[in-house]
Amino acid sequence: MTINLITFASLLHKQVSIRSSHEMILSELEKYFTLNFIDYTEIHKLTPDDFSLVFIATGGVEKLVAQSFESLPRPTILLADGMQNSLASALEISSWLRSRGFKSEILHGETISIIRRIDILYSNFCAQRSINGMRIGVIGTSSSWLIASNVDYLLAKRRWGVEYIDIPMERVYEQFEQITDEEVGQACADFAGKALACREASPEDLIKAMRLYRAVKRVCEQEYLTALTLSCFKLIEQTGTTGCLALALLNDEGIIAGCEGDLQAVFTLATIKALTEKTGFMANPSMVNTRTNEIVLAHCTIGTKLTEKYIIRNHFETESAIGIQGILPTGEVTIIKCGGECLDEYYLSSGTLTENTNYINLCRTQIRVKLNTNANYFLKNPLGNHHIVIQGNYEETINEFLQANGCKRIE
Repeated sequence: MTINLITFASLLHKQVSIRSSHEMILSELEKYFTLNFIDYTEIHKLTPDDFSLVFIATGGVEKLVAQSFESLPRPTILLADGMQNSLASALEISSWLRSRGFKSEILHGETISIIRRIDILYSNFCAQRSINGMRIGVIGTSSSWLIASNVDYLLAKRRWGVEYIDIPMERVYEQFEQITDEEVGQACADFAGKALACREASPEDLIKAMRLYRAVKRVCEQEYLTALTLSCFKLIEQTGTTGCLALALLNDEGIIAGCEGDLQAVFTLATIKALTEKTGFMANPSMVNTRTNEIVLAHCTIGTKLTEKYIIRNHFETESAIGIQGILPTGEVTIIKCGGECLDEYYLSSGTLTENTNYINLCRTQIRVKLNTNANYFLKNPLGNHHIVIQGNYEETINEFLQANGCKRIE
């Protein structure tokens, strides 16, 4: 990792003495990182893709920083070891920045703590850069029942740099009609061969679903999409199949894919993938027990790579086409939902997946999770329906990232 240290030093101090004055902290950092010293007068040479910290080398630089604040990295992380009155100066600068609405933090103290903190900040920086410029395809329109899951496209782009692209469903229909049964025959055989069982669905159902997967993938490639959300239920009349298999396989391939045209859920999936490299399971909270803080989540699609094994079923609501019943490994999980029209709110909890349930009146993939937080959130203050589950405990990592981006945690 290369760290660009934007260096501010008083004109009273000679440049040659800066290194020697901070030898202890700099030599330790160089054991872990490559340090690139940038004089503050050359800050314009850095790009948004350069990870940069502001190195306060001496006192008396407050006005120099204030004059350069428009060019400073956001958030502005100040490194100050205390030598040459650097910490005193950093305190003044941090207060000044925060009073103007800019996020600022001072790295100071034990070197190992600073190194760990830099690792977290770098991870956040990379995730932010990954999200910025994402093209999220909205294929069709949001499902009519998702009345609280809207996103203001302009505000989302301003806050996160993501671009929602409206794509008419006709684009998928055109591709679907061009793909023959013979083209997908082997893929169907391979997918069925890896399944634990195949229950209600017929071979014809699987062929149609695989053709739809190929059609949606072609649209993704044509539009250079990072992620997509699919208006699943509108597909059925035209194609005779649902999007469950398509979304499962796209997620398996690293193309972030969400259901029902849910704009907030697909952003959550994309953000979590950028931050943790984990693919999420998008699901409906279906049962909540506030006494035991347990919740059952269910949906008819899941990336098969998230499962220990999977069963080919039909789609629960329509009792037709293809659905996926995944059997997930038990253990630690994290539940997350980004919400609000400009994606500035979130729910977050770690927990333990204790059981794969099999209720006949719920969607096909079902999991029971015991939360480490109060389950009352789902009944008293929910951020809509769909929530995302990822394997592992990433609560601290995700919370750090969303807090750094000015989001409000809902509990």
